[in-house]
Amino acid sequence: MPLMSKPSPQTHSDANSIDDFRGRKIGRILMKMGKITADQLDVALALQKKDKSQLGIILLEMGLIKKEDIEIARAHQEGMRIITLKEANLSNELKSMVPAEMANAYQILPVEYNQANHTLTVAMKSADNYRAVDDLRLLMGFNVKAVFCAGEELTKRIEQEYGDGEETLASMMAHLAPEDFSDFAAVRGNDLDAAMALAEDNRVKRLVNLILIQAIKEKAADIHIEPFEDELKLRYRIDGVLYEMVPPPKQLAMALVSRLKVMANMNIAERRIPQDGRIELTLGGKPIDLRVAVLPTMWGEAVVMRILDRGNTALSLDTLGFRDEELRTFRQLIGKPNGIVAVTGPTGSGKTTTLYSAMAELNTLEDKICTAEDPVEYDLDGIIQVQVKPDVGLTFAAALRSFLRQDPDIILVGETRDLETARISVQAALTGHLVFTTLHTNDAPTSIARLLDLGLEPFLVTACLEGVLAQRLVRKVCKACREPFAPTERDLMQLKMAVADLEGRKIYKGRGCENCNRSGYLGRMGLYEVMVINDEIRDLILNAASSQKIQRAAMKHGMRTLRQSGILAIYDGHTSIDEVVRETLEEM
Repeated sequence: MPLMSKPSPQTHSDANSIDDFRGRKIGRILMKMGKITADQLDVALALQKKDKSQLGIILLEMGLIKKEDIEIARAHQEGMRIITLKEANLSNELKSMVPAEMANAYQILPVEYNQANHTLTVAMKSADNYRAVDDLRLLMGFNVKAVFCAGEELTKRIEQEYGDGEETLASMMAHLAPEDFSDFAAVRGNDLDAAMALAEDNRVKRLVNLILIQAIKEKAADIHIEPFEDELKLRYRIDGVLYEMVPPPKQLAMALVSRLKVMANMNIAERRIPQDGRIELTLGGKPIDLRVAVLPTMWGEAVVMRILDRGNTALSLDTLGFRDEELRTFRQLIGKPNGIVAVTGPTGSGKTTTLYSAMAELNTLEDKICTAEDPVEYDLDGIIQVQVKPDVGLTFAAALRSFLRQDPDIILVGETRDLETARISVQAALTGHLVFTTLHTNDAPTSIARLLDLGLEPFLVTACLEGVLAQRLVRKVCKACREPFAPTERDLMQLKMAVADLEGRKIYKGRGCENCNRSGYLGRMGLYEVMVINDEIRDLILNAASSQKIQRAAMKHGMRTLRQSGILAIYDGHTSIDEVVRETLEEM
């Protein structure tokens, strides 16, 4: 069997013992390993019947085994070979098959490669880390076989082989000379074999993996790969702002797109029409979803990847940046027995996170919740979630009609974008359901005009609409490098503020440091405008009043505009004048 590297790791189990252990119960395997006796197992099983804990935890608490024994037993149960790396000699060629950043992120080590069947054997310290095998297969294109190595030994060996210095995009780009890829530019998109060969090039795989891993580490929301006449741009959107990264060679444009198409299960030969796909990864134990959108342009195909970190979502209204009075008002709205609550704002303003947080708060055994979304961004336990598919007739309206036959208490409609969806939402609200939806308007008062423009009658809007939450996301000033800032007269004029308004207050601005990538900002917070539909506003809607009149009436009853919320955030030292001016409109 041809091997690129033969580490000759010592094994703790031969083929016969692997077959003997595979699929057996953990207790039986631990007995076979000589870690516990039959009597000790009987005692542990008796305790397990009482408190329903896992058998391994009970044996740990009894002091009969170590945590490593459980991991070895689980590996035996999965049929994994157990190895030790003390005598293993890993070649540089073998180590290059798994980049340093991937070895550290997934805690794996390549130990053997079979060139005949393109199979890479990797050592891992947990039998439950099966997603690492799937991700390696997806990211690197290998057939992957897993073996088990004790955790402490594997961690030390990864540090020894790869060191602490992980490869960065900048360091990799420095070693990618454009002339090395001159033959890539000659490949035509309709040549499927050549396009597939580009996608399987190891240099391309390493670059794609590094682009993805670094974006996730930087907490980027989107990755943009954009071809132009003379260059290929790579940009990350971090905290709502695009940052340009070191660009890959222009000749790699088609190769990068082809690789991403393979990973997202797209048609690699189709370059004339837009395509959408999805890549699922697990990095550092956290599930990551990438929504991939490919768009044909004059100079090639542009790719945008939306990163959805399922393990990094704060599904709690308390963590979103609401001020106390705003949070109380919004909680009163979502606690209504029926009606419509709308959340409005542009794309990327945090509407989905707010709605998911509201759903998480309302998700109890007493209530049934159904959602129609495009796409379903996060899985919520105990909630019926439907992905709309307009191409097969499953629209928001069709999903809503079906929901009414599912006996729900609460309904979430991802977006109200047409009259049919709006009418069914109203019907649901009038028949005793609480309906949540999103709109695309600049503020809360203009959402009334939006619903009327869709074709809803004013009396229906007043009958079922309970409230509207408008929101924006602004970047927070980095606390590590923030310093007092004296705003200019022009700065104050942009917010219609006077010098007297700043008396006794400090305004902050980020100087820029390593903590915030020299931007002066770190993280984002929400600005909110909560409009409760009261009797006065209902009368104004029925009398076709303007959005300005509705805003004034709402403010009279305590509504704070987005701009006012932004100014308070400035006074609190959370954000800057520039951010509030950029994200909020002048008041009417």
